[in-house]
Amino acid sequence: MSFFDGRRALIASMHKKEKVIAPVLEKNLGLLCLVSEINTDELGTFSGEIDRNLSPLECARKKCQWALEKYDADIAIASEGSFGPHPQLFFSYCNEELIVMIDKKNEAEWHARILSTETNFNAKSCESLEDVYSFCHEVGFPEHAVILRKDRITFDEMFKGIDFKKQLEEIATKLLKKHNTVHVETDMRAMYNPTRMKNIEAATRKLTDQLLTFCPACCFPGFSIKQSNPGLPCSGCGLPTKSLKSSLYSCQKCGWTSEKMNETKTFEDPMYCDFCNP
Repeated sequence: MSFFDGRRALIASMHKKEKVIAPVLEKNLGLLCLVSEINTDELGTFSGEIDRNLSPLECARKKCQWALEKYDADIAIASEGSFGPHPQLFFSYCNEELIVMIDKKNEAEWHARILSTETNFNAKSCESLEDVYSFCHEVGFPEHAVILRKDRITFDEMFKGIDFKKQLEEIATKLLKKHNTVHVETDMRAMYNPTRMKNIEAATRKLTDQLLTFCPACCFPGFSIKQSNPGLPCSGCGLPTKSLKSSLYSCQKCGWTSEKMNETKTFEDPMYCDFCNP
């Protein structure tokens, strides 16, 4: 813990992410966390009026860099979220949360990410107030806020952060009367989405676990998996499968590497073998 203990760290966020990030970093690493006041919406918005042109990792790095340029500290932390269809589970949405820490003093960068099906990400075009109420109930309103606008593709009549019923009713009624329809979507900004906050906290815990794993050669933090190697042999035919055989750990400071074999099993079930079960 002494590597980070007492050092100041900037959390680059305008959406209250520090509520779940700071307690984890302060308790586990001993950092003193401060919030940087920067407009992260310039890099893109979930509601689409500003496109995100950078990758999630590039966005999180940019937030850290902005914070370090503006404030007196040598550590910055930022996160970036993505939402959409799950890559393996059909008909399911997912939330990927990436968190990055940059240590300017030691010229180091660490990051961790999680992919979770725990998300209320959704949207619907409604033609009645009853439809609006039904959708909002499904996505956890009012604990989770929603966004109302006249349609899915325009931004001139958009109302964000709606989190109480009277406000919802007034705006929805106005839009329905004017356009005969209203587009309702979940507000995915962290401060309006408790489910997303939990995923950001989980990603932060994963990052701290990584930072508390030190290189056996030089004791630098963040000795972590850099490569996953498939090839676990099939228990039926002995041929390699696509399942994890080993993980390669590496230190970004001294370059030390270590291969760790799959500890949960040494053979794969033939049902996952492309030869036995093509």
